[in-house]
Formats: sequence, structure tokens, C-alpha cells
Amino acid sequence: MRAFATFLTSSILFMLAPFALAADMIDGVPGRHAIAMHGIPKYPPGFTHFDYVNPDAPKGGSMKQATISDGFDSFNPIIPKGHTAVGLSLIYSGLMTKSGDEPFTMYGELAELIYLPADRSWVAFRLRETARWHDGQPITADDVIWSFETILEHGSPQERQYYADVDRLEKLDERTVRFLFKTNTNKELPLILGDLTILPKHYWTSEDRDITKTTLTPPLGSGPYKIEKFEVNRSISYKRVETYWGRDIPVHKGRYNFDRLQYDYYQEHNIALEALKAGELDYRWENTSKNWAREYEIPAVKEGRLIKLRTDDITTQVMLGLIFNQRKDLFQDRKVRQALSYVFDFTWANENIFFGQYSRLRSFFGKGDLAATGIPTGRELEILNQYRDRLPPELFTREYSPPSTDKPGDQRRNLLEAARLLKEAGWVIDPDTLMLVHGETGKPFKFDIMMSGKTLEAVMLTIRRSLKRLGIAVELKIVDSAQYGQRVRNYDYDVIYLGWAQAQSPGNEQRFYWGSAAADQPGTRNYMGLKDPIVDELIELVVNAPDRQELEARTRALDRVLQWHYLLIPTYYGDFDRHAFWNKYRYPETAPTMGYDLTTWWYDPDLARQNGLSATDTAGG
Repeated sequence: MRAFATFLTSSILFMLAPFALAADMIDGVPGRHAIAMHGIPKYPPGFTHFDYVNPDAPKGGSMKQATISDGFDSFNPIIPKGHTAVGLSLIYSGLMTKSGDEPFTMYGELAELIYLPADRSWVAFRLRETARWHDGQPITADDVIWSFETILEHGSPQERQYYADVDRLEKLDERTVRFLFKTNTNKELPLILGDLTILPKHYWTSEDRDITKTTLTPPLGSGPYKIEKFEVNRSISYKRVETYWGRDIPVHKGRYNFDRLQYDYYQEHNIALEALKAGELDYRWENTSKNWAREYEIPAVKEGRLIKLRTDDITTQVMLGLIFNQRKDLFQDRKVRQALSYVFDFTWANENIFFGQYSRLRSFFGKGDLAATGIPTGRELEILNQYRDRLPPELFTREYSPPSTDKPGDQRRNLLEAARLLKEAGWVIDPDTLMLVHGETGKPFKFDIMMSGKTLEAVMLTIRRSLKRLGIAVELKIVDSAQYGQRVRNYDYDVIYLGWAQAQSPGNEQRFYWGSAAADQPGTRNYMGLKDPIVDELIELVVNAPDRQELEARTRALDRVLQWHYLLIPTYYGDFDRHAFWNKYRYPETAPTMGYDLTTWWYDPDLARQNGLSATDTAGG
């Protein structure tokens, strides 16, 4: 009953909000505190904090983590040049910030009020009068306008694509700016603009600074932290800003509790793991099932000084696997890609490499209401019927599912099916070399799998063995992370192991993932070079979905078409997160449903002393 009463009160407050704020309007549109992609925000006007924080969490202490990379050479937050330091977003505040327990709702951060007409043809933001840069100067509409224009001119291709539907900006007064749109069908655009990086115009336009170049001078920010110290390519430390203007606004209450956050750079995950066990790091998000199963059998864990914590992640919406670069002639034939999808023996790998911790991937949108399962029906079928004559017939009659290896003999049958498909595609075994060659050209079937480390080497070796049985020659190429990043950016590879993490409310980013325009543009996440007009049209349907129900149907249609493209060899996922940390931290009893959030954790010196750890803000023990 109390929960219902709270909901009812919140709903009433939300409905009354426009009338309460009617005196503060733009073109008859009242200001609001938040925007939901679909429906209404969970938290009403006047809320004091998110449900998944401890509003009384104390400030203090530190947390030191590892980042796996060759290093950094820039503190410029917007240009695609160089390697930006990890954690740089901590020094900035955005116009709005996303809640962690709703699919996609943004609440005012720099903006105290958001103005959005019913047709979503524009959005305006009124900045908080208290919002300040770290030098004490107020954050103004001029900063917002200059930041947007600069990002459009010099930012990443993805950001320019995100904001392409903005027609123009208007400065309504010193604290209010309006974005007018070219279309009112892009329902996500007002929320995306809330995530715009706002930079200090007065800082970056001074004579000795150039926003178009990399820099290692710590820049001026507006967020809860500022850069304290750094060693290039080794570490960077952020210090909490005691006088941070936004410390007690609702979206920050109970968050950003550590006095210092430090990130140390390591080139290998296993070296970082040893650093954690030696007390040189405080926290590690464990990404390897083998490590989780075997590498924490140490006294500190048995004594309770080093904690292993596994938390559920109901939002797991990721597709990972070996992606075929269709820019290469070898992978342009859909039948070839289909044949290669049969080579991964997931059941064996899960039992022998992953310790039974994972499940098989099959959807590009996880396992909830956005994922295409069964055969298309209802509204999804209506959408797909528009393209029936241009889609594979089996899309309408069979459920897509990666080949199973659950039963004895399945892998042998899968490889026989792969061989059959390859033969249909024109590939035959050369009797002299026993290698697969093209029947007309005699060209051998061989390719490289590019990796940035050895973490997945055992998995890749099992796949290579299966490919060898088909007569396919594969070389595993391990390159350093700098070279890897550069080659991925320029699509200079045959096959890579990468993927896509999806939000609960997909939108404009889908253009960057699968859109034809992104295929030839360096730096996008269209890793396979997909160009399909049907996919392009389905992306626009997703972006312009008018409500949640329609979004789900349109996303399922897109998912199904992507599935039957055989873009990759899908591998595995875990619907949980694995944390290892020294026992001197506490975290809220209620976790955000959208995944864990370290900004809600805090340091407990008494707990540290109880576990024989340092009560200072140094790492480990």
C-alpha cells in the first residue's frame, strides 16, 4: 500500500508540474525537470535523490583501478585525435544525466529546467544559476552554443551523426539556449543533446589554447572532479572538488564520494590482476571466467580481506563475436559467412574454458522485449512484410539460432554442414594440399584474426582448429593496443573479436552501428562494412518510433534482419558482473537496475581497520 501511495503521489506531482511551472514558459511550453524517452520519468519534480544511492554516504578515501591500454596523450575531450585519458568525463557536468533504474530517462544536471513541446520539434535548456566552472565563472548559454558548434566542426564522426538533425540554435538569454530540429520524428534527439559535452568557451578560446589539437595541460572543467596529477602513459589521478557547485543537486546526492580516483595503465589484464592481489589496486572488474574460477584462491580472499562479489545485470544486451569484414572479397558471400557460423563449439568451450559461466549469444539486443525470437508475428511481421521479396525466405519461417553443440556428434554434423555450404559457394578441397580453394580462381581460403592481447587466445585456437578441419588457414595476429585501435578505426583487418553493447532504449546510435553511411566512414562501429538499404530503413524506423510498443516491434524487426545477415560468429555472454575489491568499501543495498555504479560506493575507514588495511586513502594494504 505504501508503494502504491508513493507512486500515486509521484504521478499526481508529475501531472501538476506543468501548472506549477506555468509562469516559466517558452512559447507556451512549461519547464520540466526531466525527459523520458517513452512514458513519464520515475522521479517526480522535487525528488531529492535516486533510489539506488545512500544520500548520507560519507565523503573521503580513494579508489585505485586499472585500465588496460598502452597509455594516453591527450586531455582534449572532443577531437578524435590521440588517446584520451581514462576518466576525463569526471571533470565535466552535462546538461542532463541518465538515471540508473529506467530504460532511458534524463534528469537536469546543468539544466534546472528543460522545455520540450509535445511534438518534440525543439528543446530548450535553462541553466542553473549556481552552475560554475572550476575557476568560479558561471556556465552560460554561450558555453553551450560554442561547445555544440565546436563538436560539430571538430568532434568525432559519431557525434556529428548524432546531432545531424539539429537545424540551428537560439540564445534566448544568458542562461537559456534552444535547439531547433530539422524533423520532429527523431524522438531521442532531445535526450541525446542532454549528454552534450559542455566546454568553457572562455578557456578554450584564449590565445594559448587550440581545441583542434591534443594537449596534456589539464583543462578547466565543471564536474565533481579535476585532474590532480598524472604520469603520461602510466597513471592519472582525479581529486574531488570540495566546492563543486552540483554536490547536493538531486542527481548527485550520495554519489561521487571518493576524495581521489586513480587509474593506473597496464598492458595486460593478468598483470593488473596480480597488482590487485599485491594491494597495488583497490578494485577490479573481472572480465575473465578462468581468473574468477582459479586466480582468487589466495589467503586474502579466504580471510575476507579481498572480496569477490558477483552482481546480477539484467540489462545485458550485447553481441560479441568474430566479425567478418565484408569490405574484403572473401566475406561478401552470405553463404560463406553462414558456413563459418558453424565452427564454434560453444558447449565444449563453456565447459573447458569458461567454467560453465556463460550462455550462447543469439540476438543483437539481448534477451528481453527487444530481441527477435521465434518467427515474426504481429506488428513485427507487418513491418517485415514490406521487404518480403528482398529478404531471405527462411527469415519468415524459421527462428534464427546459432548452431547447437549440446549433443554428442553435433560439432561433426555442424562442420559437415559448413563444408556443404562452402561447396555451394564455390569452394572445394585441393586434393594435393588438402586446403580449401576457390573452384574458379584456385585462391586459397585463408584469413587473419586480429587481437590486442592473449586473453581470448584459447577460444581462438579452438575455432582455428575447427576451421583447419574445413581446409581453411587462419593466423592469429596479436598487435599492441595502439596499432589495434588504429587498424580498427580504419577497418584494416580480416576478422576481429568485437561487438556492440545496446541500451534499453536503442536509437540514433544504430546508424553508427549498421548504417550504410557509416560503412566507409573511419571510426564508426560498422565494423563489418554492412550496406543494406533495408537495414537503413529499419534503423530510421527505430530512431523515429513514437512509443515504447512500436520501438520494441521495430527493434525486433531490425534484430531479425541483422541475425540472418550472418555478420559474425556469435560467442557468449554472462548476465552478471564480477567485482574484486579490498574490504574497505561499502555500497547501497539497492542496486541500479541498469548495472552497477561505482559512483554510489563509499570508503569506510573503520571497515578498513577491521580488515587490517590502511585507514588512509592509499590502495590495497
